[in-house]
Amino acid sequence: MVVVVPSKKSRILHRQPNAELPMAFMGDGPYIIDDNGKRYIDASGGAAVSCLGHSNTRVRQAIKDQVDNIAFAHTSFFTSKPAEDLADFLVEHSPQGLDYAYLVSGGSEAVESALKLARQYFIELGQDSRKYFIARRQSYHGNTLGALAVGGNLWRKQQFAPILVDTEHVSPCYAYRDQKSDESELDYGLRIANELEQRIESLGAKNVIAFVAEPIVGATSGVLTPVPGYFKRIREICDQHGILLILDEVMCGMGRTGSLFACEQEQVSADILCVAKGLGAGYQAIGAMLLSDKIYNTITDGSGFFQHGHTYQAHATACAAALAVQQEIQDNNLIDNVQNMGLKLQSALLSQFGNHPNIGDIRGRGLFWGIELVADRVTKKPLDPKLKVHSAIKTAAMNEGLICYPGGGTIDGKQGNHILLAPPFIINEKHVTEIVDKLARAIDTALVNCGLGND
Repeated sequence: MVVVVPSKKSRILHRQPNAELPMAFMGDGPYIIDDNGKRYIDASGGAAVSCLGHSNTRVRQAIKDQVDNIAFAHTSFFTSKPAEDLADFLVEHSPQGLDYAYLVSGGSEAVESALKLARQYFIELGQDSRKYFIARRQSYHGNTLGALAVGGNLWRKQQFAPILVDTEHVSPCYAYRDQKSDESELDYGLRIANELEQRIESLGAKNVIAFVAEPIVGATSGVLTPVPGYFKRIREICDQHGILLILDEVMCGMGRTGSLFACEQEQVSADILCVAKGLGAGYQAIGAMLLSDKIYNTITDGSGFFQHGHTYQAHATACAAALAVQQEIQDNNLIDNVQNMGLKLQSALLSQFGNHPNIGDIRGRGLFWGIELVADRVTKKPLDPKLKVHSAIKTAAMNEGLICYPGGGTIDGKQGNHILLAPPFIINEKHVTEIVDKLARAIDTALVNCGLGND
């Protein structure tokens, strides 16, 4: 039975304070049901979070069981079995060279921890001159000040620029926009990767801490997948110049792209790697930073203290939930389903939108897909930013009973629009059809409402 709650003025400072949001009432697999009984298929997992949908029995029971034992114990006094077991799981399944875990409450915290650990690592080595992080334009690494500074999302950074630390940025691997007509994918990837080497040399390698990158760029650019060879060259450059490689898999990791870690498909590993969203699937707030034994041993053999910390790090209940999420994925071979349904979703998207006049590119891996909208698919001219087509698509999709994740500023922070899809790992072919059918209607409605397309 659905109970309708009388409307009243919200006392929450919402992301958009004047927006009227539906009230999420309950979950049913890949669906969210509002307090009026309307069902929305969650085709983006919120923000690529809800990889098990919204009603998993195993995870809910794990949370209840842990709360019955002990919900929280501060990590300056105790460890807990769920935290130890989760760390063991992550290390056992992580790419080669990542031997320890630092458990936090979300993606921004994981990235912030990585930045501070990387700086402290070099301090412990006596290399105090290292102060620069290099990242990529059109990236996103979180909303805390350090993570925001490293990120390349200009819209999010602009008003806070005076209080952000100085960071350096190079080009993203954005083949749809930047690969030259006479370049192979390999040549393009090497050219773009070599920008990193040029920037390191201009700054002086002894002054650079790390290169920070999402293996597959998520929300800011709409699922930019790297071309073959790009990350192998990046790893080589970092090693040659003695700087760390920090990979941000907060959005693309934990099975989302068809392997537990996205960097596995690039055949590289990191010195520090961050995960979050799919780690706990939204059932609890959790993130993790994985690090090499080289970094771990440098800290423990030096000061013996990582000068960082959060009250809720390694939270016992959150760790119990995350471990149950990962066990559910493993025991039910859901990464296989990500691969299989990913191919079905790719095929359906290409069939529906492959010749659409306002769809320029369809890109992705596994159950992580981006659709870039354009004014002209031949010239790749972007839509007028003033139209805010992405916002119109979100509204039209919600009216259809579809949750997707549209974004603007895809190309440079101002120009470009995209839609991000990241449905739960539990979807089947009927869900794929429902997602694509509803998205097609939402896009067409939004284009008409923006003065484009045909009624």
